[in-house]
Amino acid sequence: MMWQLVNLGLFLTVTGLFVYCFAIAVYHRYLYLRLGKPSDFRERSKERFVEFLVEVFGQKKLLKDPRSGLMHLVIFYGFIILQFGALDLIVKGLAKGRHLPLPAYEQFGLLQEITAMLILLAMAYGAYRRYGEKLARLKRGWKPSLVIFFIYSLMITVLFSLGFERLWLGLEPAGYAPISSLIAAAFTGISQPSAAFFFYLFWWLHLLILLSFLVYVPQSKHFHIITAPINLWLGRSEPIGRLRKLDLEDEEAESFGAGKIEDFSQKQMLDFYACVECGRCTNVCPAANTGKALSPMHLITKLRDHLQEKGAAMTGKSPYVPSFAFSAAGAHALQLQSEAELSQPTWSEGNGITHITPTMDWHKAAWTIQNKSPEEMALIGEVMTEEEIWACTTCRNCEDQCPVGNEHVDKIIDLRRHLILMEGRMPQEGQRAMMNIERQGNPWGLSRSDRANWTGEVEGVSVPTVQENPEFEYLFFVGSMGSYDQRSRKISKAFVRLLHEARVSFAILGNEERNSGDTPRRLGNELVFQQLCLENIETFRKYDVRKIVTACPHTFNTLKNEYPDFGLENVNVLHHTQLLEQLVGEGRLTPRHSVNERITYHDSCYLGRYNNIYEEPRAVLRAIPGVELVEMERNRENGMCCGAGGGLMWMEETSGKRVNVARTEQALDVNPSMISSACPYCLTMLEDGTKLKEVDEAVKAKDIAEILELSVFGSGNASRQ
Repeated sequence: MMWQLVNLGLFLTVTGLFVYCFAIAVYHRYLYLRLGKPSDFRERSKERFVEFLVEVFGQKKLLKDPRSGLMHLVIFYGFIILQFGALDLIVKGLAKGRHLPLPAYEQFGLLQEITAMLILLAMAYGAYRRYGEKLARLKRGWKPSLVIFFIYSLMITVLFSLGFERLWLGLEPAGYAPISSLIAAAFTGISQPSAAFFFYLFWWLHLLILLSFLVYVPQSKHFHIITAPINLWLGRSEPIGRLRKLDLEDEEAESFGAGKIEDFSQKQMLDFYACVECGRCTNVCPAANTGKALSPMHLITKLRDHLQEKGAAMTGKSPYVPSFAFSAAGAHALQLQSEAELSQPTWSEGNGITHITPTMDWHKAAWTIQNKSPEEMALIGEVMTEEEIWACTTCRNCEDQCPVGNEHVDKIIDLRRHLILMEGRMPQEGQRAMMNIERQGNPWGLSRSDRANWTGEVEGVSVPTVQENPEFEYLFFVGSMGSYDQRSRKISKAFVRLLHEARVSFAILGNEERNSGDTPRRLGNELVFQQLCLENIETFRKYDVRKIVTACPHTFNTLKNEYPDFGLENVNVLHHTQLLEQLVGEGRLTPRHSVNERITYHDSCYLGRYNNIYEEPRAVLRAIPGVELVEMERNRENGMCCGAGGGLMWMEETSGKRVNVARTEQALDVNPSMISSACPYCLTMLEDGTKLKEVDEAVKAKDIAEILELSVFGSGNASRQ
């Protein structure tokens, strides 16, 4: 009896101490989150609730990689199951062998033992992927090894506790307890007091390891166990392609964008703690895959480190428990030994079309603890380099892969907004394009009055303006690329020929059209975007526009998802592939001529990941006789960016491999005779890629509208190329 009271007292004391330490670690991080700008945590919709269940309990994102997804599924559900076993084991130690009064207790015991073994196997496979296969996206070191130790120790101590329990209580071997029976058999012959001693030894080891792991969780990447479900629940409810609106008339605003860590919202800061450091985001990032400094995973982890260190300095609350054991001078910062050394990773062509190793190695070497005050550190310069900020193509493949719902692109846009709006800094080519858009409404600086000149090149087809056809059904919003760029004008001409053939009533704004504002907004110039947006909306209202169709996914996304924030209402916005698929399906367009080509289709990020339009372009291609449609390895949701998004169409790549060349090589891997796209930016990048690979004579790049035009009218009657 005395031993049970002593054991209970020790249990309550130790458990209370560790739970207190856990609560302190969580509370201090909560205080750091409070430093951010308040977030509007709106009520989740029913649809969002279903998605939440699928992502958390269905592990939807993790299963994009089936092998690691299955491994994590075993560990996730294994730990849920073992919580009941841990409670039962605690009762056994406190109640001298008595257990929870559960129905089917023997079957419950069998489930516990099988689950423990499955977790051991899953963790062994996880260790093999990290240290055997040495997957480039996974970090290696003492921290990942520590969690392997924790989980292995937990499983082994619970199994040995159960094994010695059988010897202590004199239980016979049983089929419902195969592992513990084997352990008991291995120690047959020891006395009952010795068995009791070893039971309590492993019982206490299990308890101490479990409680140590509990305290470690909030102080490591495993804080995601708690924060990831919260982050997923509070995920965006608005369209993926909509950036946060800035109130530029707010007289109380001290700055715009993110110039210091406190400028991020509390929801954005929650992302930092939800990150599991799985590297899936970096593994698909076009910048990281081609030797640029940007790594979405390191974006999050660097901001998290800086938040913790600056938060500790501002609140006086250490992020570590016990604090004395982890006290260290200085803070994490980029290694500024020399500008040349810091600027970019070193790229080599030795590892295939794409690889992330140079970027991963650069971050490991550059992000170090230095003798600096976190309160005095510059967010842009000492935490994030400008090279990283401008390398993002805003493709959102990182977010599509992230299993915990982190939103990387919005943070980068906020950093750009600060650079542009507050400091007036951006790469020279971007400045030139921005200035041209402000002055002439297009990135080239060509005359505003030349916007409709392309219409005179369409043979035999009238392209009416809204004045000439006031009863139009569709407004064809041509966009700057379709109006000025010589290559993209061919898409505009092919599309209007198809509209005319299908007897669609349409019109264009002509010289009244303005740039959609996508480029300024993605580059961070919210002021120019809002000016263009409001001008276009006023024009739409003037002509009572109800349906808009455009051939540019960037324009499509901006009009459809972002203009409503500024007053665009009751307007149906379509991409040209959606309308073409509809017209073919209704029989208003008949692809009668064979196009004998082996075609691979490149998914535009702003059409696919942003707006979930994958099938319509492929449906058009499949409707064309003679077409053999083949898919690249990276397609649909995981299609790789062409490199032009986020305003990078107008900037030069100065490091690593060109993104468009990498994407072109991926297309060429399936031996196409033609590469198709549904975006003028993508088409330009892929066509440049075929020229750089010197295959442009054998492999042509064409828009969906151009290929359909070939089939509807025949190659002899298609627009001149």
